[in-house]
Amino acid sequence: MAEARGYRPIADYAAIGDCHGCALVARDGGIDWACFERFDADPLFFRLLDARSGAHFDMRPRGEYAVTRAYVPQTNLLRTVFRTSSGEVAVTDFMPVGRAPGAGANDYVRLRAPGWLVRRVEGLQGTVELELRVRMPANAPRMLHGDVTLEREGEEARAAFSVAAGERRFAVIAPADARIDAAVVDRLLETTRAFWREWLSYCRYAGEYPEAVERSALALKLLTFPRTGACVAAFTTSLPERIGGERNWDYRYCWIRDASLMLHALAGIGYAAEAHSFFGFLCERLAPGVEKLQVMYGVEGEADLVERILEHLEGYRGSRPVRIGNAAFSQNQIDLYGYILEGAWVYRSLGGHLSAGDRRALIAIADFIEGCWPRPDTGLWESRGPLRHYVHSKAMCWVVLDRAIRLFGARPKWVALRDEIRAAILARGRHPHGHLRQAFDEDAVDAALLQLPALGFPLDRETLRRTRLEVQSQLADGDFLERYRTDDGLRGREGAFLVCSFWLVDALLAEGEAGEAQGLFERLCAAANDVGLYAEEIDPTDGAFLGNFPQAFTHFGLMNSAVSLELYRRFGAAGIAGGYAERAKRAVRASVGLRGLAAAFFSTGRIRLRSSRESILA
Repeated sequence: MAEARGYRPIADYAAIGDCHGCALVARDGGIDWACFERFDADPLFFRLLDARSGAHFDMRPRGEYAVTRAYVPQTNLLRTVFRTSSGEVAVTDFMPVGRAPGAGANDYVRLRAPGWLVRRVEGLQGTVELELRVRMPANAPRMLHGDVTLEREGEEARAAFSVAAGERRFAVIAPADARIDAAVVDRLLETTRAFWREWLSYCRYAGEYPEAVERSALALKLLTFPRTGACVAAFTTSLPERIGGERNWDYRYCWIRDASLMLHALAGIGYAAEAHSFFGFLCERLAPGVEKLQVMYGVEGEADLVERILEHLEGYRGSRPVRIGNAAFSQNQIDLYGYILEGAWVYRSLGGHLSAGDRRALIAIADFIEGCWPRPDTGLWESRGPLRHYVHSKAMCWVVLDRAIRLFGARPKWVALRDEIRAAILARGRHPHGHLRQAFDEDAVDAALLQLPALGFPLDRETLRRTRLEVQSQLADGDFLERYRTDDGLRGREGAFLVCSFWLVDALLAEGEAGEAQGLFERLCAAANDVGLYAEEIDPTDGAFLGNFPQAFTHFGLMNSAVSLELYRRFGAAGIAGGYAERAKRAVRASVGLRGLAAAFFSTGRIRLRSSRESILA
């Protein structure tokens, strides 16, 4: 089975998880990546990064078969149907999750997740012969449990079994002392299905693209770590941004910027428990001092994310190096302070409470900007090349001061500095042709500039239009955009960065080009894989996914654009003005009517589904 299989396209994978760990399931039934208990744990299955010897979990029919698959509606449970000449079977893959006894309806912090991976086989028609093969280290902390007869040899376990219509079988990766039978598997499936459906029932999105928005919301929820409130950028490490290239990074950490944007996206469709949890995580990181804030952290708040190369792995399709850790944690990226203040403004605007300590930390950021905004930095794209005076970074410093003024009042020093930064951007960040540049006094542009209208940075419509057109001229290949094309200290180029195309949707709306924006959005929705997921990047020539997967950046870009389109449809240009907080308030007001925002977002609620509030293993 495995010897002839090789690597699967990234788009072949679906993601399952329990908000602590994760797994990727290929269309052919192979599980090629799985981490338990923590997203950044050593993977138990890792054939994704080494097809020669990587551990995996295969389950599929013997001989020829056809496949259809989809998530169980409104959940993160994956159902794959295999059809053979002799019959049909369905395999349901999931990682069990549920809430603790007594948890409130919006209490998704106290989750119960045993750290299991469950594969449940159900006969639908006729009889199907299946093969199972698991390879993992002999000393692994988890083992294979099931109701099939296993043959073991070293690091491998194999089984051949048949399933007739109406029959059920199961295979579970769990600790050795786990007690598992068919009744336990059935109960876990019901509990997990109820959990996901209840969580999704709080979605307030009422626009024209519910399936895409709901799938993206479910994907983002998978990427949250409830114990601390952290949110990771992706499930994987070292999936290449260009096949055979060196742009292979570990994304299993919490970027302050990415998590803040995730907060904006979820807030715009009615979720606040996640926003509340992440805000707590953020404030803990700010406690030692604003100047010590890092770009990213581990899911438990770890600060030391030293980057190492795993020489023994060949990398996805030979793309080396394979990295764990991420050296960008120590970079100077001043734009992240803008996302923090914007996140605080979103949080407060939707009814969240800022403690005295929170207020002190946010005020300290606003004061800190005075000294750091004139300096060059590495920018939001984490360049490993020379430092530059990135226009996007300067604009985010403007956002810091603008949101501080909204939160704490118009202190003269902040007002003057905000105006000074805007003047500098217009003087040195605007090209003689009228568009914004990537960096002061340079000619190149940057797709991040398309984000400025959504953040409320004040620009006239002509500058917006010229910037958008120049970004497309320099960086676009059809509907897809590269982030930049300047020297970043690395060899070769990358694919098109998918979230930038969603930023282009928002930029078109800011210009009043609603028809063009909607057409682009719908084409981008069609670029998702068959289960509605996106990677970080895409190859414009053939639509192949590149980069880590599933990617939070892409999914919250989709959600924000969907909300923007709906607000524009209802309220015109005024509906998308003023930044993420204003848009979130308008979106929630439109969906909850006269109910107060705080009640809609931060009440504990009383709606509970019995199975999802029980202990996951009760």
